[in-house]
Amino acid sequence: MNRPVAVFPGTFDPITVGHVSIVLRALPLFDRIIIGMGVNNTKKTMFAHEERMAWIAEAFKDEPKVEAMAFEGLTVELCKRVGAGFIVRGLRNSTDHGYERSIALTNRQLAGVETIFLPAAPEHAHISSTIVRELIANKADVSALVPMVMGRR
Repeated sequence: MNRPVAVFPGTFDPITVGHVSIVLRALPLFDRIIIGMGVNNTKKTMFAHEERMAWIAEAFKDEPKVEAMAFEGLTVELCKRVGAGFIVRGLRNSTDHGYERSIALTNRQLAGVETIFLPAAPEHAHISSTIVRELIANKADVSALVPMVMGRR
């Protein structure tokens, strides 16, 4: 049975164990998951685009159904390009839900792309790339919050 293709979009600055958990939990639902790393040249990131792509690729090197791809523009345009009918999003809290729901409804209206929401695992619900960046900037240990590949930095 053929299952659909999904896109898991984000900036991944940096990728966290929460991101990895969402992708791994979504894998049984899809034939492929494209991790779409959004590139926005007007947005200041802590880590270079090449470094972020390398971390994503390394984190999923043993998952043949997962591939990483950088993209610019709208997520639904990436979905069209790769033949994805679904977007996967993780939700940490009710604030995420309100924000992501509006985007999901817009994406469905624009391109007929559905969004699948997965709640963050309880042990990851407090983790965000923003918090990890702040910890890194202050030289704190982030090894429990990021994939080991990134933690070896």
